[in-house]
Formats: sequence, structure tokens, C-alpha cells
Amino acid sequence: MVRLSRVMLKEAGHAIDKTLSEILVCPLSKQPLRVCEKTKSLVSDTIGVSFPIKDGIPCLVPKDGKILGEDGDDASKAS
Repeated sequence: MVRLSRVMLKEAGHAIDKTLSEILVCPLSKQPLRVCEKTKSLVSDTIGVSFPIKDGIPCLVPKDGKILGEDGDDASKAS
């Protein structure tokens, strides 16, 4: 059990579980989020905000979100 937990924690820092990503929604728009492997974040395409994933944990606090520019990169922090 302990060994399994260590393996899961080690892998958690690299990606978010697919089942979890299917359940999570944007805290602002309440719409589904998509996983962006390039930026290691969850993106709300509806409102153009990116939420970081830190050590495998999605940070879905609205103030942690970053507004995406037109080309899809981070432009500035959302308030």
C-alpha cells in the first residue's frame, strides 16, 4: 500500500488523472476544462483562462487563473 502511494504521488506531479480532468469544470464559467500538456494547465476555452497544475494538483482558485492571449499564450492574471 505504501509503495503504491509513493508511485502514485511520483506520477501525480507529471500529469492529471484523465477521470479527474473529465469531472473538473471552470470555477468561473462552470464549463468543462481541457488539459494543455504544453503549459501543464487546465484551460477554459469558453472564457479564455488557464489554470495551473502544480505537483499534479489543479489550482482552480479564480485569482490563480491567467487570461490567455489571442494566440493562446498567457497574457496576464485574471482577477
